[in-house]
Amino acid sequence: MNYKLKRLVSIVLCMVLMLTFSLKSAVASEEKKFDAGPFIIEHVTDSYGWHICGEGEKSVTIPLPIMLWDNGHFVAFMSNKLHHGEAAYKGYAQGWGEQKGSIVKLSEDFTGHMEEGVEYPVDHVCKINISITKNVCSLFISLILIGWIFLSVAKQYKKRPDQAPRGLQALVEPVVIYIQDEVINPSLGQHAPKYTPYLLTLFFFILLNNLMGLIPVFPGGANLSGNIAVTGILALITFFITQFSSKKEYWVHMVNTPGVPWWLKIPIPIMPFVETLGMFTKPFVLMVRLFANMTAGHIVVLGFISLIFIFGQMAPAIGYGVSVVSIIFYVFMGLLELLVAFIQAFVFTLLSSIYIAGAIGDDHAAHE
Repeated sequence: MNYKLKRLVSIVLCMVLMLTFSLKSAVASEEKKFDAGPFIIEHVTDSYGWHICGEGEKSVTIPLPIMLWDNGHFVAFMSNKLHHGEAAYKGYAQGWGEQKGSIVKLSEDFTGHMEEGVEYPVDHVCKINISITKNVCSLFISLILIGWIFLSVAKQYKKRPDQAPRGLQALVEPVVIYIQDEVINPSLGQHAPKYTPYLLTLFFFILLNNLMGLIPVFPGGANLSGNIAVTGILALITFFITQFSSKKEYWVHMVNTPGVPWWLKIPIPIMPFVETLGMFTKPFVLMVRLFANMTAGHIVVLGFISLIFIFGQMAPAIGYGVSVVSIIFYVFMGLLELLVAFIQAFVFTLLSSIYIAGAIGDDHAAHE
């Protein structure tokens, strides 16, 4: 057995031992059975606290600030006051049912534990919610990391001009050169310098958040690139840059598409309608592709982990046996997700550059 295989086996065994403690707590409680659905949804969606480990009363969570503008008043408190949605604080609580994910104002200024099964009358939903959720916190962390990485690399270029790169510089430079030479320059040609800063920022932002989502411990574990609001904003930025960069030929081709038979344009403007619809479907495809690929990977991984607890409730011995198989599949899916993290950042950047190239009237770039 070579060194790399021994190392992989050691990692798998360590992960199995770590899950043993969670398995013991899961099978020890017969009152509350493990439900894989809420477990998976909780980990792939946003939340008002950053869960670290444990479940229920034994869980360890980093509280995040909840900030509301309600009826002309600014309200702020830490998320631990709500105890994972099981308590209210000064009449504010986490919504349930159709209002799940929102902060609601109860009819009474109730503070304390909310009993299960008791209906608490809701006065209204707090619509202006500027809370720092897990995804928002992860966004700030990723921006700080990106800023630190590239400022450090820029500093190295100033200190050591015309010298071989080293450290972070040696890690970042090949990636930057590859994206420039294989994505941006072939697509945009002479217009590449104008859009390179945006496209490189887009690539590294998506890549970093994809990688952070694969790390199961803080500051990783947030599914930022699997949040459709985030991917939607990235797609909208590309959409607006494309439209504001467009030239006259872009709109002329949309109305009078060259190379298309006249009877597809007159009297019923079929092709202009298709081209106009395509203008909006392109950013929609960008948004959904990144969101779906990253979320699907997390769901599959969490599904393998859930099997341990599902079989563990049947019999602890079965749970321990299944844990070995689940962890092996977990490692395999982790490696696959690592590949997908790079591919999705590459594809998003590539398509964005192609859409922009088509708008600025570069026929060669649009054809390619």
